[in-house]
Amino acid sequence: MARQVDRPHPHAVPAFDAAIIGAGAAGLLCAALAGQRGRRVLLLDHWPKIAEKIRISGGGRCNFTNLHVGVENFLSDNPPFCRSALARYGPQDIIALLRRHRIGFHEKHKGQLFCDESAEDLIAALLAECAAGGVTHWQPCAVETVEAAATGGFRLRTTRGWINARSLVIATGGLSIPQIGASPFGYRIAEQFGLPVVPPRPALVPLAFDPAQWAPYADLSGVSLEVGIRAGTPPLAGSFREDLLFTHRGLSGPAILQASSYWRPGEALTIDLLDDLPEAEWLRAKQGNRRSLVGELATHLPHRLAQLLAAQTGSAERRLTEFSDTTLRDLWKRWVRWSVVPSGTLGWRKAEVTAGGVDTRALSSSTMAASDVPGLHFIGEVVDVTGWLGGYNFQWAWSSAAACAAAL
Repeated sequence: MARQVDRPHPHAVPAFDAAIIGAGAAGLLCAALAGQRGRRVLLLDHWPKIAEKIRISGGGRCNFTNLHVGVENFLSDNPPFCRSALARYGPQDIIALLRRHRIGFHEKHKGQLFCDESAEDLIAALLAECAAGGVTHWQPCAVETVEAAATGGFRLRTTRGWINARSLVIATGGLSIPQIGASPFGYRIAEQFGLPVVPPRPALVPLAFDPAQWAPYADLSGVSLEVGIRAGTPPLAGSFREDLLFTHRGLSGPAILQASSYWRPGEALTIDLLDDLPEAEWLRAKQGNRRSLVGELATHLPHRLAQLLAAQTGSAERRLTEFSDTTLRDLWKRWVRWSVVPSGTLGWRKAEVTAGGVDTRALSSSTMAASDVPGLHFIGEVVDVTGWLGGYNFQWAWSSAAACAAAL
């Protein structure tokens, strides 16, 4: 049975301009910016460790943004929603924060920016910004009850007692990585106040296959190569060129993580294993070439993968010159349009982010506020905005936080 907490006399209840639930990337920045605007801010989080997702991301160095952020890098049932926030607080703004705190960073790949030393440096900077704004920070502190106050605003019962807040900001994230505190709290609050929720699903996550179907490929575990990959169906479809990794259960690597955000159960992935090799170049390869099929494939693919694909034709050791152009063309099409149907994802424990969330059509794109519930805001991953792999999701956290803070 839940512990009963007596409500104290209203005059004894601490009052804040804003209560922000969730001390991750979005919650920390929102609290700092609102506090520095002179607002009385309370930041709460039920988890004992602060900003664990920042801490573990990017191999402990946090891929905190991407230089090439654009609306096209985000998925949502309402794609234009993120445009306003991204335009008002972009990569250069979070870069400026790091520079103020003398945190070194570098570009690693395709515009991805990482801290030079440790993600801990970024967490410390955000906490320092909160301190500069006079933010009250309760952690760990769980929120047990949220209710609209009769006189406006909200009343929250927490494990440290009741509080009043004129505005309430939900920055609790999604369902990904429950081992560091993820929970459906934010969706429950949305539903409590009548906001629709786009069904959450794991995103940026490895994909699994039926064991019997995958048996021929299980021995390729550890093999990696760059591929082109397509997933999803228009208008929600994505195409990427990234590294793919074979695992004993299925496929992973950046290519698969990107594709997973677009993939739906029952759909096929289309993978170009030959790395954009033109058909004409493949056909020309047999001219004066004494290599076998497997030998030629091994010039384009990792040896173990070349052996398996060639063996599947039943003609692995035949010389390329012995194949007709029609047969070679058919093989080329098979390998540049390799079609596989995953059985599912590896779930919330392996998903980097959550797709879906609070329906953006119920929110203001300029303030992140619920259109029909004055003072209630949703920011970060809890919202139905999901970025590509490569720093885009952190940028959405910063951008949505800044938009919200400016309205508190």
